[in-house]
Amino acid sequence: MSQSPWWKGARGEWYVIIQIVMFALVVFGPQMAMGWPAWTSPYAELGSIAGGILLLMGVALATAGYLRLGANLTALPYPKEQSTLVETGAYQIVRHPMYSGLIIMSLGWGIFVHGWLTSGYALILLVFFDIKSRREEQWLKEKFARYAAYQKRVHKLIPFIY
Repeated sequence: MSQSPWWKGARGEWYVIIQIVMFALVVFGPQMAMGWPAWTSPYAELGSIAGGILLLMGVALATAGYLRLGANLTALPYPKEQSTLVETGAYQIVRHPMYSGLIIMSLGWGIFVHGWLTSGYALILLVFFDIKSRREEQWLKEKFARYAAYQKRVHKLIPFIY
């Protein structure tokens, strides 16, 4: 692929910008909407514990994906010219462990802070990463002949589910 200016988005630059904005919304955005009932429960403390566990699981999965990707790592969904197909470690569990980790972290954070909107942002992030990964996987299939078989073996974004 020829080099074009970043602002044309030929390698998926706009996905990265949207991803940064979405993750900032999860972390810093409003947690509750005015007029919505508060997220209360007699089990609120257990919810915070469950949210914290999800948050840590997401960090672990994203970190494992990051470390396994090594020299293949790029912020863009378009693969590097010299990249290789990684199918081991976290990539045996899910095809996009860094995306998965961010989704799980976001959901965990939403549950931890008892934020309706924050949990909703996590679901929007799931939809966004599904769209982004579709484009990324088109490029990966073009680059790696084995990618289609890998897609059939390993779930996309949610370990053991999707």
